[in-house]
Amino acid sequence: MKHIAQIAFVAASLLPLGAPAQWLWVDIDGRKVFSDRAPPSTIPDKNILQRPGQPKTRPSAESADATGAAGITSAQVQASSPKVSGIDKDLAEKKKKAEQAELDKRKAEEGKANAARADNCARAKSAKAGLDSGVRLSRINAQGQREIIDDGTRAAETQRLQSIIEADCK
Repeated sequence: MKHIAQIAFVAASLLPLGAPAQWLWVDIDGRKVFSDRAPPSTIPDKNILQRPGQPKTRPSAESADATGAAGITSAQVQASSPKVSGIDKDLAEKKKKAEQAELDKRKAEEGKANAARADNCARAKSAKAGLDSGVRLSRINAQGQREIIDDGTRAAETQRLQSIIEADCK
């Protein structure tokens, strides 16, 4: 009984070895297709590159002579072969869309930053105009009491506002 189980296991392990029967052909769009099933009937025999049980070989000088003898020239073979550009159109389109989205995102962020700078500029100019007017100003401190701004604080605040104006109002 033990030997039968071992034999069954070995037999089951060897079953996948029959799977490498692969077909290889060039489809209508010029792409190579690998499959374990035969190509559709719309694919001509000249586009079938590999059949199951047939080794994958490259055309040799002998086969070139044979095709020349059959009356097929290399120009005819090249004309009938599909043109492959090497560029995946879908991938190129996706890449272009991603680049455009990134560019749009940067422009939106730049627009927001410009709007914030313009707002800061307007506020700083307004605050500086209030400080330069000479009117007595006050503010509320942390205890909730009103305190009058003295000349030293007014000069420091004017200098701070001037640096904001210089940075944001260009």
